[in-house]
Amino acid sequence: MMHWLIAPVVLPAMMAPFIILAARYHIGIQRVFSVVGVLAMIAIALGLVIETSDGTIMLYQLGDWAAPFGIVLVGDRLSTMMVLLMSVLALMVLLYSIGSDWDRLGQHFHALFQFQLMGIAGAFLTGDLFNLFVFFEVLLIASYGLMIHSGGNARLRAGVQYVLFNLLGSTLFLFALGALYAETGTLNMADLAQRVTLIGAEETVGIRVAAVLLILVFAIKAAIVPLHFWLPSSYAEAPGPVAALFAIMTKVGAYAIIRVYTLIFPADLAVTDGLHGTWLLPFALLSLALGAVGVLAARKLDRLVAFAVISSMGTVMVAVGLFTEQSIATALYYIIHSTLTAAALFLIVDLVRRSRGHLGLVAAAPVKGAALVAGLFMAAAIAMVGLPPLSGFIGKLMVLSASFSSPLVVWVWAVVLVSSLISIVGFARAGSVLFWKAQAEGGPAPLEPDAPTPTPLSFAAVGGLIALLVAHTLLAGRIYTYTTTTAAQLFAPGPYIATVLGTPGKLSGGGNDAEKDVDTGEKATVPAVKAGDH
Repeated sequence: MMHWLIAPVVLPAMMAPFIILAARYHIGIQRVFSVVGVLAMIAIALGLVIETSDGTIMLYQLGDWAAPFGIVLVGDRLSTMMVLLMSVLALMVLLYSIGSDWDRLGQHFHALFQFQLMGIAGAFLTGDLFNLFVFFEVLLIASYGLMIHSGGNARLRAGVQYVLFNLLGSTLFLFALGALYAETGTLNMADLAQRVTLIGAEETVGIRVAAVLLILVFAIKAAIVPLHFWLPSSYAEAPGPVAALFAIMTKVGAYAIIRVYTLIFPADLAVTDGLHGTWLLPFALLSLALGAVGVLAARKLDRLVAFAVISSMGTVMVAVGLFTEQSIATALYYIIHSTLTAAALFLIVDLVRRSRGHLGLVAAAPVKGAALVAGLFMAAAIAMVGLPPLSGFIGKLMVLSASFSSPLVVWVWAVVLVSSLISIVGFARAGSVLFWKAQAEGGPAPLEPDAPTPTPLSFAAVGGLIALLVAHTLLAGRIYTYTTTTAAQLFAPGPYIATVLGTPGKLSGGGNDAEKDVDTGEKATVPAVKAGDH
């Protein structure tokens, strides 16, 4: 099973050039191979989740180079869960793209889509900070190509803004990596976790600078205020299916913060003391509040959903910023909810755009299939603002519960509750204007009088996301149990470090043998996996 760990990276990396070389002029063949590739990724990701669900940590060493000198991929509960979430989201987005014919409106959509999946999967699975940077760049290049898919001046301007801001983040990332390497001589995350603890109190300046730079880089990816400026225009102007896929992009930033600041810079580490609560939580609360205000002030539906994403990420980062096992478990539960909800809303935005001709929140001609679209919008809006009975309500209750141990508990409760109320008003206003007040006469006519009726496949993709939200609600207990054990694994990184480095005294040396870590009691597995073994 260990060889399958590299499959989520290799499969789309092989599928993309195959689509370009063998099916460049045959959209039907591209669609078939792209869907088959994503289905295979779901099956592989599900197998990886099952394999790691008992605490097993999987390791793949490329070229048989052992860490910290070689490239390693590491699979644990967190990384495999994120790969599965990405794969399921990708299937729904891909089905919508095919059903709405978005993939016909520009060249190389399916190839860029596969490269995007490669970059995201690699970011989740890599065990090395430099390779995290590499996968960030892969997904950045692919996402820019997808963002300007089908062209347009507004889309091009938003794409340039998106690239420039993320290139600034990449530059900061390189500075952080340089500082880390200068201080420790390694960029392997498990090796860094050991070496950082050995640095004396009088030599912490370089490490603290690197830690701050890293949190700034990941905050850009996660769109935390005040580093969120790239998101509203970028997501609003991107094609609907692309914006839906981008719902997982901000979660890459959240994942990186959780991974790095539990493994390398934990809260009890002297060299980064005070970094977590002092920096992250206040700006997360600000993101939550500003996103809600943006929802209320938005005059176009796409902007409203983009600001809702910022507010949703603020909720995620509030849970992360509390930085306890309970809050991290809550953050992971809410990450799944936020990803599915944001994707559903962006696909609904595209249904409205294609049928109505514009996204202004003014009374206009009804959209095609108005009753079904309105029902889907209401369900997604309820989930996004956190009303019962869907998973957003459960997730926000978990965040409030997790905040009792924080000195900012009053602020967390106030901001979460008031922001939820503001978001409810904003979404209710948008829904009433779009669907209740819609009229055949008296409003601006659609740009295309013969607007196409959404296809059943398009509705099926959006409905699939809503169905997943319902399942996320019904299975909240089991999913929260999984995220709780995941958080416990993150806060006890001994088995992770021992598996990657093969630390003597903690693990047996051969093959797939495993024994209990003396410090944590967690089971860790050291696979003797080589790139050429079969």
